[in-house]
Amino acid sequence: MISELTKSKIRILKKEYEQLKDGKESLLVLLREAELPELVYNSNAIENSTLTLKETERILLEQEVMRDVSVRELFEAKNLARVLEYLSTKPNIDLSIETILLLHKMLIGGINDNIAGRLRKDGEYVRVGSYIAPAPEHVSGLLNDLIDDYLSNHDQYFIDGIGHFHAEFEHIHPFCDGNGRIGRVLVNVQLAALGYPPIIIRNKGKHDNYYPLFINYQDNKDFNGLSELFALALQESLNKRITYLKGQKIVKLADYAKQHNLTINSQLNAAKRQTISAFREKGIWKIGE
Repeated sequence: MISELTKSKIRILKKEYEQLKDGKESLLVLLREAELPELVYNSNAIENSTLTLKETERILLEQEVMRDVSVRELFEAKNLARVLEYLSTKPNIDLSIETILLLHKMLIGGINDNIAGRLRKDGEYVRVGSYIAPAPEHVSGLLNDLIDDYLSNHDQYFIDGIGHFHAEFEHIHPFCDGNGRIGRVLVNVQLAALGYPPIIIRNKGKHDNYYPLFINYQDNKDFNGLSELFALALQESLNKRITYLKGQKIVKLADYAKQHNLTINSQLNAAKRQTISAFREKGIWKIGE
């Protein structure tokens, strides 16, 4: 469960974000466009894509990549970018089976058209490590129940609700392929519906602070780790936008620490805990002066 302190911090950041963004929609569009390669790179890298961030940027800009890249990885980058760009035009899109199937069709189309835009069917079982997902005949009912439960649960704090939804969505694993990427897309669909900016779930550290959280859910039905991960990512996303909206000078956190006679390790730890208003761009921690 998200602590009251964290809820208060998010509430304050959201209020400041709402106050600052009026009349600056064009800046928020530029931030979203600049952030797109990072979103695509991190989500695909979590699924073991070999593309670097720079290669992802070049692919999305239709520029030449300096090495041979598989056709699948090209499609994965371009398709996920297309999904995210589509959603940026529909911030209030309904969370429904139909929406999820549409997004999956956009994601997997051209990669495997036989499975794009449909749930697993008879005989299609999936395994993640030692975990075997529910039998295909149960997938539709489980997914419908999950969506209904999420939309009808008004008592749960929104990040706890999203954390639970993400854990259970990956537990169901409704598709033959693309479950992780669609699951992370849906996190931002849910945040957008509540007026929040998108978050980036980072590839770096996934073996320590992302993958194990699903094992904990499978074993104990505990989704608190995911909620906490999303809460930190949301604070970071809000801090980034607030810094830009204020027009502050943005510097690398390492330079900031040096200028203010602070140790870089203490500042990095504070950034990771979001006790300072730091954020990452292309994996580098920065802060507004």
